[in-house]
Amino acid sequence: MSRIVVVHGVRNYQRGLSPHAAQDTLATAWEHKLAVGYKDACLEHLAPPQITAAYYAHHLNDAEAQGAGDDLDRLTFEEQQAVLAWLHAVGLPSEPAEGQSWGGLPLRQTLDLVARRRGIAAQTLARIAVALLPEVYRYLSSPARRAAARREVTQAVEASGADVVVAHSLGSVVAYEALHDHPELGVSTFITLGSPLGLHGAVFDALDPAPVRGRGQCPPGVTHWTNIADAGDLVALPRRLGDRFPVTTHQELHMAIADFHTLGMYLASGLTAAAIAPHCS
Repeated sequence: MSRIVVVHGVRNYQRGLSPHAAQDTLATAWEHKLAVGYKDACLEHLAPPQITAAYYAHHLNDAEAQGAGDDLDRLTFEEQQAVLAWLHAVGLPSEPAEGQSWGGLPLRQTLDLVARRRGIAAQTLARIAVALLPEVYRYLSSPARRAAARREVTQAVEASGADVVVAHSLGSVVAYEALHDHPELGVSTFITLGSPLGLHGAVFDALDPAPVRGRGQCPPGVTHWTNIADAGDLVALPRRLGDRFPVTTHQELHMAIADFHTLGMYLASGLTAAAIAPHCS
């Protein structure tokens, strides 16, 4: 049976489990979700690939870096700046009203403004912000954490022998950089789900390797890159990743907003299964 590597996003820290136990727990849950996706795509006649989980959350969550709960005020200054960059991408107009400066607005005022423009509860945006940006910031700001997370992806690919990598959310950033760092891994298919790779300010400008003339690069050896984004996913910005990266295929989902950014939602979609199946014969 074929095997793929799946790289998780934020909020996947398995507290109390060893890294190996966490990998097994996540892989089992994801295989069940992918089986649903194969059924949704009418691919029941095919056996879904087995999943090797690339688990790196323990490198971003420890005594030194406890989560901020649901309180924006507990974010560090740097994390608040990352939240502001994300909010600008989510829904601020390109130009403020005369006499105003978006950069000068307090975080909560900016969040309330975006929430009104998008028709979303401010509390919902706040929960997304404190769930997403601290882990993103820890990854991008710490060379040691960054190297350790990338190493987990590299080791998962090496151990499994897989040439297909499916990466969700922050995991798409970790996998993108790991594949650039290790072209000898031989990964030919890269599938990104709910990816913030193109998010200016918070992610795109900090990538390694750095974008060239406003464009990111395809990882060496990858011949097919599929990006899938839910139309309501406030983390997958911009949704059309091909505007900034050499994506081969772009697909959009339209799922329930309550489950808009979970890896389980993406794996249970027929679009994801249809993207994976041709490369897992």
